[in-house]
Amino acid sequence: MNPWIFLLLVIVAIALALWIPRFRLRQVMKQPFPDEWVEILERNIGIYKNLPMPLRLQLRQKIKLFLHRKHFSGAGGLEVTDEMRVTIAAQACMLQINRRGPIYPRLKYIILYPTAFIVSRMETNESGVSGHAARGLLGESWDNGKVILAWDNVLHGARNFVDGQNVTLHEFSHQLDSESGNTNGAPILAGESSYRSWASILSGEFRVLRKKARRGSRSLMDHYGATNPAEFFAVATETFFEKPEKMARHHAELFKVLRDYYRVDPRNWKAAER
Repeated sequence: MNPWIFLLLVIVAIALALWIPRFRLRQVMKQPFPDEWVEILERNIGIYKNLPMPLRLQLRQKIKLFLHRKHFSGAGGLEVTDEMRVTIAAQACMLQINRRGPIYPRLKYIILYPTAFIVSRMETNESGVSGHAARGLLGESWDNGKVILAWDNVLHGARNFVDGQNVTLHEFSHQLDSESGNTNGAPILAGESSYRSWASILSGEFRVLRKKARRGSRSLMDHYGATNPAEFFAVATETFFEKPEKMARHHAELFKVLRDYYRVDPRNWKAAER
């Protein structure tokens, strides 16, 4: 083959490889949001009807983008349905409202189990003895582009958007956290001053929660957040979105830094908190 023709074919192939995905995405984003998906949102997302219409429309566009880019698969005999996909995408994209840029760029796969799943991990006890231990989990976020969720708990958390417990918000906040390169409770922020404020406020709140957990004292945030800074950020995210008024009253500085980071104020969405 003539080398010039070969070079031309290579250039055309590269151009098509770049153009076709963008074309398909534009076509997807131009499509109207299906009525069936709206019904799923209204039925399953407890907060959806309280969102102002501009935020609803923005959320729908982000859901379409999320579902176009991410692959869902079932495990443990579960067959993935549109209800599952839309319900999870809506909550994941709630963390992306008013934010520009790609949506969870490192995430590729969402794996769903029907209920809590068992994992075997190497753990070390207080005596320093290591061994495999089986644990039941409701969700996991991996740095290699995977989120694993238990569908029954996903649905419960989506419909009960006031109890401060939401496995989808929790695991997807870990995905945001990991975008900085480390899942350590410090996601990508605006600048150096933001990191200083973030570190000061979250570390202080983390220490307080650890003390309460050790004493068995009541706290607004789940004691699981005392495990480490990454889990604290995830638990704080759940509380911020599901119990915003209480967080603003009892953890004002923490609420402010999370409001600045997520660029929303969920107090405006809450008809009432139980």
